[in-house]
Amino acid sequence: MGNVINIESYTSDVPAIVTIGTFDGVHMGHQKIVKRLIKMAKQDGLRSVILTFFPHPRMVLQTDANIKLINTIDERREILEALGLDYLIIQKFTPEFSRLSAEDFVKQILVDKLRVKKVIIGYDHRFGRNRNASIEDMKAFGDVYGFEVEEISAQDVDDVAVSSTKIRKALNAGDIDKVNTFLGYQFMLTGIVVKGKGLGRQFEFPTANIHIEETYKLIPKHGAYVVVATIDDKEVYGMMNIGVNPTVQGNGETIEVHFFDFNKDIYGSKIKVSLLHRLRDEQKFESVDQLKAQLLKDKQTAQAYISEYYS
Repeated sequence: MGNVINIESYTSDVPAIVTIGTFDGVHMGHQKIVKRLIKMAKQDGLRSVILTFFPHPRMVLQTDANIKLINTIDERREILEALGLDYLIIQKFTPEFSRLSAEDFVKQILVDKLRVKKVIIGYDHRFGRNRNASIEDMKAFGDVYGFEVEEISAQDVDDVAVSSTKIRKALNAGDIDKVNTFLGYQFMLTGIVVKGKGLGRQFEFPTANIHIEETYKLIPKHGAYVVVATIDDKEVYGMMNIGVNPTVQGNGETIEVHFFDFNKDIYGSKIKVSLLHRLRDEQKFESVDQLKAQLLKDKQTAQAYISEYYS
């Protein structure tokens, strides 16, 4: 399990091999690069280090950037840690940091702090103030400061970019099966269970309302989904509705989960819900009875899906 720290806390007697990037989604393309980093670190007796940034640079530098990310920073941290890194360094991205020149970034962070021996970056990587330095500049700094630069191939860089775009499109379309294939794990929503209107309980479908604090988190298309969560070390399956509850005049977007065979009070808990499969679009029904009939159908469909693929 890797250590998650900020750059100020990093100390190591062993030099590092470093890759730099946002790694939003930590999808299959990212995982390929991270696995290579870890393998090379072991071969060369170096520390494997990912240097990532939060908030996303565009959140800081473009005031109108309504950027949506596949992972919250905590989700990204959890997935990257699980890959077996030595260190994940999350550098706080601020206007001041953005003004650091390329040479100062290399000297102060890569060389002085990380004692870098090798940097793995894409051919299109830009860094330093105004993103004005390129991989060629990084190679020149490597000659000056005594580290190697390994280029991630154009094919791998394109795979990363294309996969990220496809994942975002698939999330907006609600195609969770496609999303999970690209990610190599199940897309998750993480939030606090808050009190809702309690309407679901009235027609025997009590729900946990999930509040996601991170407004930058990309929420999939409205509709009903099959989900699973781990609660008290036990996997609990259920179905989730993302939407505006048009049948019962909902106000604003809600994320509600009805867990099967579960009746614990989890208000105030933070839970992570993994999305497995899409059931249907959100619909407006003529009556609450029609809605209830549809929910019963959804439950049957969801349970059939779970018993086929997960039991």
